[in-house]
Amino acid sequence: MYELTVEAQFDSAHCLRGYEGACENLHGHTYRVMVSYQGSELDHLGMLVDFKRLKKELGEIVSYLDHHYLNDLPEFREQNPTAENVARFVFEEMRKRLGGGVKRSTVWETPTSAASYSE
Repeated sequence: MYELTVEAQFDSAHCLRGYEGACENLHGHTYRVMVSYQGSELDHLGMLVDFKRLKKELGEIVSYLDHHYLNDLPEFREQNPTAENVARFVFEEMRKRLGGGVKRSTVWETPTSAASYSE
């Protein structure tokens, strides 16, 4: 089994509705996002998927999130834009674009705190 990983980052603000503590207030993060893609078959060039394609798709998703108040985005109007929910959002968007080879999405809110989503 082969596994490819690409990373990107974006800056956004959010607040956690219903949370009791500092994170209920408006605050921001420089998020780091990592997506892993797996498969067992390589193409005629010896590639699972071109890194260029993985980076392009992740880049478009990250651009959608970058420099926004996440709570205002349709995906987070009813659910909190926690690291867990952002990781699931990135995973689902990558799956729409690249199919079942997308295996995991990890989102860091800080250099030491991350959430991952996989199926």
